[in-house]
Amino acid sequence: MRADAENLKTQIAEGLALLRAHLNWDEALRQLEELNAKSEDPDLWTKADAAQALMRERNRLAAQIEGVQTLERNVADALELIELAEAEGDVAIADAAVADLKTYAAEVKHRETESLLSGEADQNDAYLEVNAGAGGTEAQDWAEMLLRMYTRWAEKRGYKLSLTEQSDGEQAGIKSATIQVTGPNAFGWLKTETGVHRLVRISPFDAAARRQTSFASVYVYPVIDDRIEIEINPADLKTDTFRASGAGGQHVNKTESGVRFTHLPTGVVAASTQDRSQHKNRAIAMEMLKARLYELELRKREAISDAVEAGKTDIGWGHQIRSYVLQPYQMVKDLRTGVEKGNPAAVLDGEIDDFMAAALAQRVGTTRSEASAKAD
Repeated sequence: MRADAENLKTQIAEGLALLRAHLNWDEALRQLEELNAKSEDPDLWTKADAAQALMRERNRLAAQIEGVQTLERNVADALELIELAEAEGDVAIADAAVADLKTYAAEVKHRETESLLSGEADQNDAYLEVNAGAGGTEAQDWAEMLLRMYTRWAEKRGYKLSLTEQSDGEQAGIKSATIQVTGPNAFGWLKTETGVHRLVRISPFDAAARRQTSFASVYVYPVIDDRIEIEINPADLKTDTFRASGAGGQHVNKTESGVRFTHLPTGVVAASTQDRSQHKNRAIAMEMLKARLYELELRKREAISDAVEAGKTDIGWGHQIRSYVLQPYQMVKDLRTGVEKGNPAAVLDGEIDDFMAAALAQRVGTTRSEASAKAD
């Protein structure tokens, strides 16, 4: 068989093995059979919420299994067609089949990444918070650049965005901001972005044009839905109201409509200035607080709490997850996975999927070779 087809065959086989490993194939088939049986129970819909949850899980699992099975059939058909075409000397048909294999290889790669989004809240919407580190205007400008990067990433995916809270810098940029990202698997994709991000560039605010290093932190947590209940003792809450900051003029906030909750046992803080109504901001801030407490519990279960908390407590050297170097050379490097990109402009315009996919794979901890060994 021609070399390009052999290479694609190997690449696809490794990807399919990884998909099966991530799905825990035999267990997934057993679970689907069990869910199918439950879905046929005539008493299922007497409890609508439970029935909808069951059907969501059933449909999700069925789509994953059927996707792998369809890919395996299509790949087998393409390989057989290549062998027949080569035997008959039909180059055009062989080329068309190889093109199909390339399409299947891309689909396998896409499904590999999607298969990593299997966490408890990965399918939920997300809150994304950006905070400037020490360094005044430089760090605040960098924080605003990061916020734009995630905004552009979300827009390219067709996600909906809403600004929940923002504190502007004195001269430029932002001190902090929180956005809600709404769309399929928003939290699953964004969760590995939590950490400190480092920028190296020639400062646009320095008359001497010196190179500066700036830091900003990103914190991501899931929006919790009605199926998840979080109990908060009112005695554990400290509530503050404040005037929302703004640019001034006729729309300046003259009332204390901003609301900030502090959960005393954990130190978790949630604030909202999204609405001019204190009542609405109180409801939004409470939703955010519940979401943060839920994410805190998720991180404990995933045994990554220490790493994330270290990134939150010290926005500076030794805690960064990614470096963005604009001077003296052009490079963005993820310090956890080693993934590098030589086009910072594209990265800062939202091209960050490769970084996310690599970090997701690292978190799961299964390599292609390990998956292939399991398949054998």
